[in-house]
Amino acid sequence: MENWTNAKLCDVANLILGAVLFVSPWIFGFDAGRASQNASIAGIVIAALAIGALAAFAVWEEWLNLIVGLWTLVSPWVLGFQGTNAMTVHVVIGAAVALLAAIELWITSHHPPRLTTHS
Repeated sequence: MENWTNAKLCDVANLILGAVLFVSPWIFGFDAGRASQNASIAGIVIAALAIGALAAFAVWEEWLNLIVGLWTLVSPWVLGFQGTNAMTVHVVIGAAVALLAAIELWITSHHPPRLTTHS
């Protein structure tokens, strides 16, 4: 990958955040249940979207990342695990993913990717 852009760096950060969210139940000792399941599923989705965006950028992937990031952010209240370590991890990672997706959407709206390649 020779042409690293800010958008690609955001995707790499989202990949790392998704991986951290996925393993967070083991790292931070979440109780088995909704918090652990949500962390695993959201982590996989975030990481998969980041990999997809790194392989072939599409704006819809960023919109999905924004949605999953916002879901991760609010899920402690929706699923009822507020006041726990799991809540802290979900809120921090969800906010970071949503922010990175919003930044990427802003970047692409102001500097759309070129469809031509340079040799």
